[in-house]
Amino acid sequence: MSNFEQFQFDFYQSNYTIEDQEEGCNSYGSDKNLCESRKSQREKHPAAGAFVPSDMLLSSQSYTGQILQPAHNPSTPSQLGYVDGFDEEPPLLEELGINFEHIWQKTLTVLNPMKPADGSIMNETDLTGPMVFCLALGATLLMAGKVHFGYVYGMSAMGCLAMHALLNLMSASGVSHGCVTSVLGYCLLPMVILSSAAALFSLQGIPGTVFALLIIGWCSLSASKIFTSALAMEGQQLLIAYPCALLYGLFALLTIF
Repeated sequence: MSNFEQFQFDFYQSNYTIEDQEEGCNSYGSDKNLCESRKSQREKHPAAGAFVPSDMLLSSQSYTGQILQPAHNPSTPSQLGYVDGFDEEPPLLEELGINFEHIWQKTLTVLNPMKPADGSIMNETDLTGPMVFCLALGATLLMAGKVHFGYVYGMSAMGCLAMHALLNLMSASGVSHGCVTSVLGYCLLPMVILSSAAALFSLQGIPGTVFALLIIGWCSLSASKIFTSALAMEGQQLLIAYPCALLYGLFALLTIF
């Protein structure tokens, strides 16, 4: 009887492991489906002492959120780094530098030469208004049968470069190209009125010449007022108005003849 117990103990206490079963499946050509089922059962049910990652344990927790409304977790990095990003972004027109309120204030300043100019607004490099007024001048000249878009842009570019060099010599702080272009372009608005009148009736006469001189004085007075306000050049308005009058006189000659 003791021999049978010793045989039973020796039979169960063997060194045969699970890896030996896998080798047996591969070497002896056993049933592959049976081997795969055993592997899947071992993967699904790990041993008691096996290491289980924390991610697997967290994923087994129950979902507490609603449909299309996930649960709020304040420790989520995406919520900590990006909160209401679309609400904090500036409008598209503000990013492009287009401010309709400032454009309207500059237009009113040009239309009323006696109105004091705001130097903080006039010192901005706003090119929306100048581009619109240049296109309007070319369009009104086209209505009179004159295709002078190239002349308008060419004379504007040369005039802006000349005025930029002159103002840098006269002012202590200096001025940028964008500021000069913006001011001269906004002050081109009275010249659009002259070209619109030229499309309706001829300006080649004494009334037309007087009207053109008034428009030239209007444009130069508005431009010199804005330059003196933006660059703090008090007492030099007449010195700035003279080259501005020469520039706008070229546009008047282009309009009349």
